[in-house]
Parts: sequence; C-alpha cells; structure tokens
Amino acid sequence: MRIFVTGASGFVGAAVVRDLLKAGHDVVALARSDSAARVVTDAGAIPYRGDLERPESVQRGAAEADAVIHMGFNHDFSKFKANSENDRKVIGTLGSALAGSKRPLVITSAIGLLPSGRLVTEQTMPPSPSPNPRVASEEAARALADRGVNVSVVRLPPSTHGEGDHAFVPTLIKFARERGASAYIGEGLNRWPAVHRLDAAKVYRLALGPSTPGAYYHAVAEEGVALREIAEVIGRRLKVPVVSKSPEEAAAHFAWFAHFAALNITASSKQTQEQLQWRPTLPGLIADIDQPHYFA
Repeated sequence: MRIFVTGASGFVGAAVVRDLLKAGHDVVALARSDSAARVVTDAGAIPYRGDLERPESVQRGAAEADAVIHMGFNHDFSKFKANSENDRKVIGTLGSALAGSKRPLVITSAIGLLPSGRLVTEQTMPPSPSPNPRVASEEAARALADRGVNVSVVRLPPSTHGEGDHAFVPTLIKFARERGASAYIGEGLNRWPAVHRLDAAKVYRLALGPSTPGAYYHAVAEEGVALREIAEVIGRRLKVPVVSKSPEEAAAHFAWFAHFAALNITASSKQTQEQLQWRPTLPGLIADIDQPHYFA
C-alpha cells in the first residue's frame, strides 16, 4: 500500500515508518522543512512538503494514498488548546480526503485523556466535557466515523519509551539533575502505562488491516509502572537521593510537570492484542530506562 504518514520524523513516527517499510509498504511522509525531508528520505520514505499548521496542505497527500496514519502534533504546551483545535481541523481534512472510500485513517490519541484511578480499556471514553483540550482529536475521529469514514484511534501511554525518548522520563531525569534529588509524590504508588516505541509502531501498521470504523486501540505493553520505581532507577543512575514529596512540595519540585508526575492511570490492551494479534516483545519501562542512553 501507499501510506501517507504525518509526524514521520518524530520519535514514534520514525519507528512507524521503519516498520511500514520493512513490511513492504510505500511511505509518503509529510515534511515541513528541508531537514525533515532529509530525515524521511534517508529512512527510505518519499517526502511530501506540507505543514500541519495549514491543514489544507495535507489534503492531496491523503487523497492520493491507500491509507493514512496521522501522528503529527505540536506539543508546545504554551498554546496547547490552539494546537489541539488545529489537530481537530487536520483530522477533519484527512477524513474528508478519504470520505466515500474504505481507505483507513489511523489517528493518534493519549491514554492520559481517560479517567484516572482505575483500569481503563479501549471502550473507556474521556469525560465529557473534558478539561483536557487534547480530547479534540478523539472528537474529530468520532465525527468522521459517524460520516462513515474508516477511522480508528491508537492511544499511546504516558511513557512511550526507547532510545531517543525526549518525553516523560527524560523530563524526570532533567528535574532530578537540576534539583539534586529524584522525587516521587507521596508513596509513589501512582502508575503510568508504558510501551516501547518499536512495539507501539506495530500497532499502527496492524490497525490498517480489516477493522471496524471508530475502533480504539491501546498501544500498551505494561498496564502501569509505579512512579517510585522510575524515580529509584533515576536516583541510582544519577547518584542522587530518592525522595518523597508532598503534593505541595511536588508543585515546586516538578513545576509545570507536576500534573504529569501525579498522573495515576492503568490501562489494558487486552482487546487490542486479541483483535490485532499484537504481542509486545521489547523491554519494559524499568529495564529500558536503566540504560546509559537515557542518561547520556
């Protein structure tokens, strides 16, 4: 198949491109800059010049493809609501290009949108109304499914890890270096679901197969890893104390990241594994982050 991919030069996107190419697909990858075009070309994909900030620029790429995987998203938290609403427009544009066909569109969402404090499944929906602007992506997907577009949603966990990670765990490492201590909140029993990015990449490819419009998939290998376990690895690797912080102290220690450090959610991927015959095989979060590349 000829597959149009957004976010192809990103941490997870690059793994998806590699997995698709290995499976024999042709990949056309959105690239908004010369440097991004070189990255996707070196990976073996065909660059397509466009910009998610101009949703209309991606329409032709989708229209000419047999399938679309949408992973691109601007994670600038200073304008998170605006970025989320832009993603709604991008998803609508991609869906319109595929309307009237059975060609699949796979979009990206986040496990962190779902209710905290309990095990969530593929059938669990974000609260409505949701305080998290990122819910716009799933709302856009549901609107397309109602129109008959063959759209499905892959939810990624808070820690999608592996070499080159620059998200949750590297942020904890950065704060531990700056503060001279690796911290967790309270007893540190709040949990993050996790998956290795190479395992996550396979979910996107498998989701292109026969599926029900509106399907949800969880790219989750571990239902939940306690923050304290993560903090202990960081403390040992950096040779700094591992300390508990009260919620008030955590606000000072973690600053803007305090909300994420307190995140407590466990997620099942049982249905995803059964429906897609997906089996994660790469190292778990604790084993993976206990490697030199996370602390280089």
